[in-house]
Parts: sequence; structure tokens; C-alpha cells
Amino acid sequence: MQASIVVLGGDGIGPEVTAEAVRVLRAVARRGGHLFRFAEHPMGGCSIDRYGMALTDEVLAACRASEAVLLGAVGGPKWDDPAARVRPEQGLLGLRKGLGVFANLRPVRVHPRLVDASPVKPERIAGVDILVIRELTGGLYFGQPKGRERKEGRERAVDTLEYQDFEIRRVVELAFRLAAARRGKVTSVDKANVLESSRLWRQVATEVGRAHPQVTLEHMLVDTASMRLVSSPKAFDVLVTENMFGDILTDEASVLAGSMGLLPSASLGDSGPGLYEPIHGSAPDIAGQGVANPLGTILSAAMLLRYSLRLEEEASAVERAVDEAIEAGARTADLGGKLSTREMADEVIGRLR
Repeated sequence: MQASIVVLGGDGIGPEVTAEAVRVLRAVARRGGHLFRFAEHPMGGCSIDRYGMALTDEVLAACRASEAVLLGAVGGPKWDDPAARVRPEQGLLGLRKGLGVFANLRPVRVHPRLVDASPVKPERIAGVDILVIRELTGGLYFGQPKGRERKEGRERAVDTLEYQDFEIRRVVELAFRLAAARRGKVTSVDKANVLESSRLWRQVATEVGRAHPQVTLEHMLVDTASMRLVSSPKAFDVLVTENMFGDILTDEASVLAGSMGLLPSASLGDSGPGLYEPIHGSAPDIAGQGVANPLGTILSAAMLLRYSLRLEEEASAVERAVDEAIEAGARTADLGGKLSTREMADEVIGRLR
């Protein structure tokens, strides 16, 4: 098959890890007789430096015209001023909204050989396999009004947590469809004891659950979920939640896997290109050193193959190659090893079949 893929390396270690994921995708293309065309564009802090904005209309148009978008990471100390008018994260939020990708899929799986890499007791995390689905284009990050004002000598800031029923329904429906092909359980996470938006979330999730009687639905408050992710993570199958809760909970869940550098994500909408990125940030403290773990980005590329290009066999081959590399002892510094970013990717490419 032929496919156009936009690569947004972004900032910090982003360009380093996306370069290795592109090498993996090129290897997949050679072995499978596919033609993948890659186009690189700036986004985030590097785009602010060049164009004065984190995401240009031209880059967004290129992303919309592609089959898939592979993103590294955005941000860094250079652009961290809270008072700045333009920030790298605006590009990321604009990209998600512009592509209409409302569901962020974040698998959290603990590899048997990495059980000891987690600070959580091995007996609690062995066999953990969770799919977190985070609503991506609503909630506090997008609600209006939003802003700051100074009145009578005091500073006031406002963020609005807003959801409409259709926004909740479509992401919860996806959670049930995916759970039906897994272990048949959905945990819907909210704060319905306090927030009106969460009460709507719980109402809609309950309605969707009635239409999927073959899948078990449980409701859980976000504070309870944050505790149980550490105390009994094997109890979760598919976890679905709103934007900010999902952002925080998946960072917490990365501790189970042993390193944030291992976790991929796919952001999907009803149509158009998907957006694929590791869940880690730009890690400016190690940028340019060639020591970042590329596996989260490589596994994001596997999700790209599966969800946007419909190449299930190739996606599974990449995931299997990553598993085999870990099984063989391949480790970057975050996992206690000494392999460079490129060497780790070499370990994966060498095991592609």
C-alpha cells in the first residue's frame, strides 16, 4: 500500500525518538512491499521560534491531507513562561482539535522482564494489561470562558470544565467496542460526587452500558481510581475518562510499566488521519544526548500501522519485535541499561519479521 505520513518531531528528545520510529516504519515498508512517504514539519516550540506560532495553518493542512501523523513531544524550559502569549502546548491542543481526534488510546502493559523496573511490588503488576481511553477534545483544556483578569487589585483566573452529551457518548461507545474484544470490562472514571459535568458523564456512560450488556460496566471516582491503579492494577481492563483525569492517570500508570518511555498512544476520530505519539514529554534534560528510550514512539508507530493504515500483521510484527528486544535484555538508560536511542531501535529492526 501507499501512505503519506506527517512527522512532527517537535522539541527536546522528540526529533530523536521520531527519527527511530521512522526507521522502523521504513523497515516495515521494505519488508512488506509498501510505500510510505514521510514529510517533516515543525510544531511546538521550534515552530514558535520560526513562525511565532506553535502550529501554522500550513502544517495543520498537511496533517489533514495525510493518512497519519507521528508526533514526538513539545515544550521545554525555553518556552515555559506562564505569562507567554504563545506556548508550545497550544500547538498540540490545536492539532487535536483540528484533526477531530476525540479519543486517546493509551495501552499500559507490563512486560514480564520489566516487572522489577517498576517501584510497585512485582506481585501487584505482573500481568497488568490496561487500555486507558481519554477523551481528548473537551473538558478543562478546551472549555470557555478561559482567561485571567485583574479586578480591584486581585488577580483572577478562570478555566471551564464543559462537556456535551455527544462528546461523552462517542468516547464511551468506543470504550465498550474495544472492551468487547478484550476482557469485557469497562471502568468509567469521574468525580460525580462533586462535578455536574461528571454527573452527566456517569448518566451517559450508564445509558451506553445498557446497550452493551455483554460488557461489564463499573463507575469509579477518580481519587479511588488513582489509588487502585497502584494497589490493584490487574483489576482494570478498559478505563475511560475525561480529558484532564486521563492525562494525570496515564502518567501515574506509566510507573507500572517501569518507564514513561515505554508507553505509546493513538488519538483517533470518526474519520481522517490519526495522531500517534508517546505519552512522555520533551525531556529537555537529556535532549541531544542520544539516550532517550524510543520504544514508546516505536510502539506508537505500531498503532499507526494498525489503526490508520489497517496493517494488522505489520503492527503485530513491530510489537513482537519490541517484546523480543526487551526479552533479550535490550535496555536504554531509563531501564537501567546502556543502549543509545539508535541502538535500541536497531535491536527492534533486527527482530522484524
